[in-house]
Amino acid sequence: MNPNADVNKTIEMVKTARTNPDEALTKAFTQSGSAISGITAYSLEAPAKQIYPVHTPLRNMIPRVGGGAGIQANWRAVVGINSAHISPGVGEGNRGGVISTATADYIAIFRALGLDDNVTFEADMAAEGMDDLKNLSVTGLLRSLMIAEENVILGGNGTRLLGTTPTPTATQSTGGTLADASYQLICVALTLDGWNAVAGMNNGTTGESLNPATAKVPGAISRTNADGSVDTYGGGSAAKSAAAAATVSSGSNTASITAHVAAVPGAVAYAWFFGTSGSEKLNQVTTINSVKITAVSDSGAQNASALSGDNSKNALIFDGLLAQCFVSGSGAYLKTLATGTDGVGTYLASNGQGGVTQIDDAFAAFWNSYRLSPGYIVVNAQELKNITGIVIKNGGAPLIRLNAMANASNTIVAGTRVGTVLNTITGEEVTLLLHANCPPGTILFWSKDLPYKLPGVTNTTQMKLRREYYQIEWPLKSRKWEYGIYMDGVLQHYFPPSMGVINNIANGIG
Repeated sequence: MNPNADVNKTIEMVKTARTNPDEALTKAFTQSGSAISGITAYSLEAPAKQIYPVHTPLRNMIPRVGGGAGIQANWRAVVGINSAHISPGVGEGNRGGVISTATADYIAIFRALGLDDNVTFEADMAAEGMDDLKNLSVTGLLRSLMIAEENVILGGNGTRLLGTTPTPTATQSTGGTLADASYQLICVALTLDGWNAVAGMNNGTTGESLNPATAKVPGAISRTNADGSVDTYGGGSAAKSAAAAATVSSGSNTASITAHVAAVPGAVAYAWFFGTSGSEKLNQVTTINSVKITAVSDSGAQNASALSGDNSKNALIFDGLLAQCFVSGSGAYLKTLATGTDGVGTYLASNGQGGVTQIDDAFAAFWNSYRLSPGYIVVNAQELKNITGIVIKNGGAPLIRLNAMANASNTIVAGTRVGTVLNTITGEEVTLLLHANCPPGTILFWSKDLPYKLPGVTNTTQMKLRREYYQIEWPLKSRKWEYGIYMDGVLQHYFPPSMGVINNIANGIG
């Protein structure tokens, strides 16, 4: 065989291919239109970006102390001296009157809080060069536990049942699309846990919001844990009310139903189930004790028949600040605004002096009863906006003044935010603390410190701990690494009368 002939033949074939190119070959190496197809590099930034909110202001401010022992924290408090108000006057040669001292005993049961996660061997190998999944897992666990603890500190309800929600009072109204029919209305009062589960509070994720078509009011929850054990606890919903008749007979298909229930102490929201008998489905969730229903519930919404019993208490957690205010005999200031117009409620009101009437009333009560001013007013974004609007509007006489330098540009910054409220009784400035977990319609007064020293009380509020955050890497029992992060303690508030709640607040400015 002549090797030169083979070379010449190959050269001729190349020349032919260049003159008459094969379409499939020429297109094979053009840039792919997709990042995951073709001969294309994948430009992925490492490590993974951790973009989620970790909002824990109360947990960050409240002192954490060790020394917890036994099964509960116990303390005895002197809550009053000379409680009978004996006069100090004495007759000549006589001794003084005998005073009475009032005491109270307190207990707070220690509770363990914790969360688990795992990383499979395959997931760990697949992430090599991109991120450390085991570190990511533990970091996420710790932050998740902090967020969960913040919710418990604010509104955990471990000891008190809300009972049966009162039966609604319903009335036909206008401004809706309800057809003539005999409807039924059922109401379920919710704790902060219940509201959080239904409406979403953006805790550890973003974009959560209430969608009545898909939301679920939690009843009794049975949770299978990482070790296969099962814990059962209440999801934050009171026993549902009896069904109330809500008949529409307008003849025009433009009717609505307005309704209210008696406000439930300790509730921050109310879920309303509406429909024909036996088909009452979740229609709305309000943070006031009334509702206006303008349309039938979504056909796929939760049915009230899914709920049974009082599931408002979660016995696995401790009582938070809100729950401690509502405990019978706490001495905390409690103000539930009037029902007002069904579906609208009662607004906070201007005092005509640049302040809010209901907040001024609370300040007066704190001073008159306990000679103190709260240090913080914990509010949701809704109430912060409403308070700011009331202060600026000032009963129709705005208090805004614009100062500008003569040489300044013609650009001004729009908007005003109220950051502190003047206590018109004591003259102190009280901080408005914006809190993502505080539900709309509720204001919490909280005192981190008191204006007077209490013997034996270093911290007015504290987390008493048997064990601070600790991590466990569980022994391997399968091809995955398993982690748990836990803590064990309880929230102590030595002087609940320094706290208070205003709730059932309508959204807006009256």
